[in-house]
Amino acid sequence: MNRQGIICAGNWIVDIVHEIDQWPNKSELATILREKNGVGGGAANVVMALSHLDCDFPLVPFGAIGQDDHSRIILDACMALDLPIDHLIRRTDIPTAHTHVMSVPGDSRTFFYHGGANDSLSQQDFTTGFFAQSNARIFYLGYLMLLEQLDRIENGTSGAAQILARAQKAGLTTCVDLVSASSENFSTIVSHAAPYINYLIVNEVEACRASQIPLATDTVPPDVTLIEAARTLLASGINDAVIIHCPEKALWLGQNAEPILMRPDRLPPEAIVSPVGAGDAFCSGILYGIHEGLSPEKTLILAHTIATASMTGVTATESIPPLKQLMPELFDQTQPHD
Repeated sequence: MNRQGIICAGNWIVDIVHEIDQWPNKSELATILREKNGVGGGAANVVMALSHLDCDFPLVPFGAIGQDDHSRIILDACMALDLPIDHLIRRTDIPTAHTHVMSVPGDSRTFFYHGGANDSLSQQDFTTGFFAQSNARIFYLGYLMLLEQLDRIENGTSGAAQILARAQKAGLTTCVDLVSASSENFSTIVSHAAPYINYLIVNEVEACRASQIPLATDTVPPDVTLIEAARTLLASGINDAVIIHCPEKALWLGQNAEPILMRPDRLPPEAIVSPVGAGDAFCSGILYGIHEGLSPEKTLILAHTIATASMTGVTATESIPPLKQLMPELFDQTQPHD
């Protein structure tokens, strides 16, 4: 089968992004400079970033939402991008997940999250035959640690592990992202899913929590820590590669391969409007590279370029341009192909 396309399953969240002048101390006041609603979450950000890139292959959003004003924002956003909505499952008794994002321009952001319908997404929502009947090349699932039913471990397995196993058995390449949540089961949830994950795409905090390798410092760990974490995750069962990203660098470590480290130029702090969704934008570049068979080096460059573009807008994907505009060299027929 000549597979084409990416299924993006997992979190669908309405982000209410507040740009604030400072992070206040307890009982103090911060001024909201701007406020904007957007759609966020792993599946949402990744599929919308790919849509903004004008990918020439099918994109399939998948997840659970409510039947409320927030769900309307999600549906309208998908339809505006000509994304199909038939696999966005409408819950009648559960609200759509939403997050209040407090973002300090040029600095960091903090999330206040209500799980809503995301917490209800379960194996039963992936109907019998869904994967077998799909022509997609990639099944993306994100985020583990923020999908209550799929994270649950029962009888020695998890819902996510079983879904990923079904996708692999049907011939899809599986890609998984995590979220930097505090969970005592963090590494256990990942280890149960690992044998059914082709590519694990995480930041440095998630990599260290999943591998139980301590961060070397309170900021960015040295290269040796990232490589050790990636090797530990590969040894736990990840099939093809572990990709770790952080502001200063990105690592690609494949099975039986030398680590590939990239240290890109960073965006000046004054150029950053909001870092919300930068990791998901990076992930979208990784998925595109895997789908198109690009080299790991070229895929990392692409992922960083998309992540950088995403940070110049308020929401996670609004500032991502078409790929032919962002990286025209990918389409230059005089350049060698991977």
